[in-house]
Amino acid sequence: MLDIKLIRENPKLVKESQKKRGFPVEDIDKLLNLDKNWRELKEEVDKLRARRNKISEEINQAKKQGKSIDNLIKEAKEIPSELEKKENLIKEIDGKREYLWKEIPNIIDKSVPAGDASKNKVLKKYGKPTKFKFKSKDHSDLLESLDLLDTKKASEVSGARFYYLKGDLVKLNLAIINFALDFLKKKNFSLIQPPYMLRKEILEGAMPFGTFEGAIYKIENEDLYLIGTAEHALNAYYTNEIIPEKNLPVRLAGISSCFRKEAGTHGKDTKGIFRVHQFEKVEQFIFCHPKESWKEFDLILKNTIEMLKQLRIPFRVVVLAAGDTNRVPTKTIDLEGWFPLQNTYRELASCSNCLDYQSRRSNIKFQEGNDLKLVHTLNNTAIATERMIACICENNQTKKGTIKIPKCLWKYTGFKEIKGKLIVKKP
Repeated sequence: MLDIKLIRENPKLVKESQKKRGFPVEDIDKLLNLDKNWRELKEEVDKLRARRNKISEEINQAKKQGKSIDNLIKEAKEIPSELEKKENLIKEIDGKREYLWKEIPNIIDKSVPAGDASKNKVLKKYGKPTKFKFKSKDHSDLLESLDLLDTKKASEVSGARFYYLKGDLVKLNLAIINFALDFLKKKNFSLIQPPYMLRKEILEGAMPFGTFEGAIYKIENEDLYLIGTAEHALNAYYTNEIIPEKNLPVRLAGISSCFRKEAGTHGKDTKGIFRVHQFEKVEQFIFCHPKESWKEFDLILKNTIEMLKQLRIPFRVVVLAAGDTNRVPTKTIDLEGWFPLQNTYRELASCSNCLDYQSRRSNIKFQEGNDLKLVHTLNNTAIATERMIACICENNQTKKGTIKIPKCLWKYTGFKEIKGKLIVKKP
């Protein structure tokens, strides 16, 4: 979340960011009013508590001096009820204040275009979009025709947007994961596999929970949620910790399964494994000194670009407009792969700088001299495997219905081509 001092002292800056994102600027005024009421009440409560502690002294002094203590006794009896009333009120106001405060998005970076997704800006393209001289198939039809994917049976046992990967497709999935992990390990990232469930309080340290709650699964009768991305679990690793400055930057490569409801996407990408409820992802996550965060941003962006180039995927680099940027990052750059059957680019990875937005929520600091300061956090998808499988298969299919494997994966798959078991459908 944002520094409350920034909101108090520079509301114009925060409102300009809200406006650029397409969020109501009135929320800032509401928060400031609640904050003002909270501070005034807090001052009154502090005075009452101080008076409560002092009045006993005054009663004793009055007794010694033979003075009347009736008024002091009356006041002493009134203080507890008055204090309780104000404490309840301050608790109520503070709850509203904190909820609204935590929901305010990060300040959008000056380099980010204003507007909605239509204002996203393409920075660079890599590779030429794949064109076929034969009748090609989308990844779903292609993989099912080779008996490598079964979404029909998965929908019977689990529901829509689930799948069974089969045969060599399982090896391809693991090959992509191992390729990404080895790549990042060579870049001095520490490999880590986090918990797949987190408590609500911990999730709130990574994001405004109210805006993300509808996208994740809750464990019934437990204060646990299945993670929608390893980012949140990796951020949680240093919750309430002080990282020695000499250890910065901390660079993590997390591998996890991810679980999302994909609420609000009904009727979109229902075929295949592009948009599913369960998938694997290798995530880059960094804790760093504030002075180094944009340098680290360039590093993790470069890593994903390099991986996609090795996988020989036609892709483009796109800076998201303010209205298309999530609440947590100050800036996000997406990497979009080419999907020939859709004749368009689709998101494969997102690179985000969150500044101190997450570390303030999670209380993650480092010591610089005698001062404790908040670290900056950054994240970037290295590989989301199911989407990558879909992209690789669509771009590397052959006329005879097989799938060529990118050379960088050969040592992990043990084969250069997926032939599968061709299923001929009866007319």
